[in-house]
Amino acid sequence: MILDVLKNSLAAPSRLIPVEALLGNCQGSRLPEVLPAGLTPSAAQLAAEVCPTAALALEKRGERLLLKLDYGKCIGCGRCIQVAPEAFDRADRFTRVGVSRESLIRYWDVPDGAEIGGTAPSEGVRIEIHKLMGRALNIRQLDAGSCNGCEAEIAALANPYYDLERFGIHFVASPKHADLLLVTGPVTRNMAAAVRNTYEAVPEPRLVVAVGACGVSGGLFAPSHAVVGPVSAVIPVDGYIPGCPPTPAMLVAGILRVVERHTRQSRHP
Repeated sequence: MILDVLKNSLAAPSRLIPVEALLGNCQGSRLPEVLPAGLTPSAAQLAAEVCPTAALALEKRGERLLLKLDYGKCIGCGRCIQVAPEAFDRADRFTRVGVSRESLIRYWDVPDGAEIGGTAPSEGVRIEIHKLMGRALNIRQLDAGSCNGCEAEIAALANPYYDLERFGIHFVASPKHADLLLVTGPVTRNMAAAVRNTYEAVPEPRLVVAVGACGVSGGLFAPSHAVVGPVSAVIPVDGYIPGCPPTPAMLVAGILRVVERHTRQSRHP
């Protein structure tokens, strides 16, 4: 019986997701995308009114009316799609992971639908992926007050489908052994000191990635008296991965992009 299992396992095709399929893939994240052809003032106003985290907002710049979409605040609730399906839809591709906080904020002109400064980050990370991961990257994951949704997605990184260790990336139990701190959840007041202490225990040079809408912006819990704020309110952050929660593909792509960007910066300061 055991031999049959081994034979079937060896004969079965690989289920490992290719690197190319990871980068930019956000299926299952429920993040919205704007449909420029259907973006009218009324549709934008309706969507902004029902957004529970104020990720969508209308702004006036002189004579221009702009729709602001902050992916760092978006929890993928889908309300904007429900009230204005002609202007919003589920996104299949999303390349803004592992980027700066400002890069998660996008603007569209209303009603012509043109995106303002809409250059997407490069996906060239896959070109240097093997160079970057020539040596191991150790990650310490820290829960600063999350609902554990992000942790469930992070745990999936170890399965045979995503297999984060193929890139030389490992999770470690101690921050003293880590190169990168992966922080989830809004930072609660009871966890603020622990987050700072954990950050200080990571040897330099160290990287910090804020994960999920709560880690990026505080999410739904930002106004709470029990929350200090997003991760950046307590420690410096090098990259942000939005979503509620982000998918494993978004997590892999975000981690790789942060490492790629800072590796290049260290080579060319």
